Amino acid sequence: MNRYQNIPIIKSVTGKQIYATSRYPEIPLSENDIYVYTTQGDRYDLLSLNFYGDSSLWWIIATANPNIDLMTLVIPEGVQIRIPGNFTQVISEFSLINQLPLNDPNPISNPARGGNNGSSNRGGGY
Repeated sequence: MNRYQNIPIIKSVTGKQIYATSRYPEIPLSENDIYVYTTQGDRYDLLSLNFYGDSSLWWIIATANPNIDLMTLVIPEGVQIRIPGNFTQVISEFSLINQLPLNDPNPISNPARGGNNGSSNRGGGY
């Protein structure tokens, strides 16, 4: 999953084209969550590949465990972490809260989305 495919490209105050800030949904506890203790060499991307079949979903596990340093993909050994079981719902909520607003007066084309003018992107603000 390319989590930037629906993130609008905006102009910075200097006129440079940049991605708008990504917002991440809260991930509520669920009875479908899995709790594991990390072992040496565990990384968010490898855990997401193992549990979700997609290493690009590492951010879901990282977001669900805010008590762990997010400046690295490597997780310390012996730490209990939560693997959200409802990852498809998390992806849907992420996409919803990161769409262009309906009244965006100046969307800029996003090459990752085929270079359209952004007019088909509807939903919450950025």
